[in-house]
Amino acid sequence: MLIHFRTRIRSRTTANPFNPLQTLIPKSSKTLKMSAAQSDAKQKRPICPSCSKPARVCLCSRIRTRNLDNSISVTILQHSLERNHPLNSTRIAKLGLKNLNMVTVFEVDFEARFEIRLLEPGLGLIGPESSGFDQVREKGITQKAGFEVKGDGKCQDEKNRDLIDENENPCEKLDKGSHVDAINGGGVVINATMLKYGVVSHLSHIWKVDTHGKKPKFEHIVTSTMAKEALRGGFVVKKLGRKKLEGNMELELEESEEFEIKVPQGSVLLFPSQNAIGVDELKSMHFEVKNLIVLDGTWSKAGRVYNENPWLKLLPHLRLDLDRMSLYSEIRSQPKVGCLSTIESIVYSLKALGEKVDGLENLLDVFESMVGDQRRLKDERLSKRTKD
Repeated sequence: MLIHFRTRIRSRTTANPFNPLQTLIPKSSKTLKMSAAQSDAKQKRPICPSCSKPARVCLCSRIRTRNLDNSISVTILQHSLERNHPLNSTRIAKLGLKNLNMVTVFEVDFEARFEIRLLEPGLGLIGPESSGFDQVREKGITQKAGFEVKGDGKCQDEKNRDLIDENENPCEKLDKGSHVDAINGGGVVINATMLKYGVVSHLSHIWKVDTHGKKPKFEHIVTSTMAKEALRGGFVVKKLGRKKLEGNMELELEESEEFEIKVPQGSVLLFPSQNAIGVDELKSMHFEVKNLIVLDGTWSKAGRVYNENPWLKLLPHLRLDLDRMSLYSEIRSQPKVGCLSTIESIVYSLKALGEKVDGLENLLDVFESMVGDQRRLKDERLSKRTKD
């Protein structure tokens, strides 16, 4: 049992010895009042409700066409600490793109639980067909292990007999598992518990996969052809955050829903992992991208989001092969060439994937002007300090 002790620190007080009726006033009160006054002054600065920028550097009028009807939808997973950052570029994407979904993602505080349900529960549970999703997921992960449906409706193992028992019909087993509440009720097919920094403490799912004696990982799930085919139809992810309640001697957890995301068929994650592939290779596999998932945050924050949301490993990973510096490089540190801002990554990816909507270049122009504003304001502050 863990017992936490909290120590209270009181401010010293001063009083006029000649006036015993004087109210004792902490020394720090004056500082607190000044801070409050400064805070109020900052809050009074007019802020644009649409782009959340100060009115003097509002971005809204710079976007020629709002709500561009992009055929490839975009889902942004934004680190919670990036929401109010003055240099965050997702505000441009929110104004400029119609088919965009913004999800705020918090770091794991104590524990997080993930529930995954299929959008098409029956897909891939009777017998898989070859798909671009299979080819992309198998790239750099594992040799294909699949089942083929013959005329008698029974499954025949093509390559890996170690994925099923010798006398077991995997189609029947998985078909039953898909239509009953096999894990947690409500059609959940994958259930996982995550600790801080990407440590998976529990993982269960309805598919039979050989982990070769290793601890189960999300990467093992996609070695099952039936799992890949089922996930190919899209899925819904619900994240439930768990926090420890303070002030209790016994360990008590409070669970609340953080987000529920629909991941439609044709989704890819823009992330330069070891198994990520380029746009040309993706096209050669005839994989039609319908939804682009992007992580928003500094590289360290994006890495934290990726590691603490292991369901992202179920998706094909896409990389951008661009040899250019971000416009951010003048005012915000970038680790290397090719590391771009969120809006740059979205625009370049959509164009590379064949998005035809007009007006994408204008979003980059708006971003460049936003960077210019920040550079000018920085110069103004430095000039003011020099004069003082």
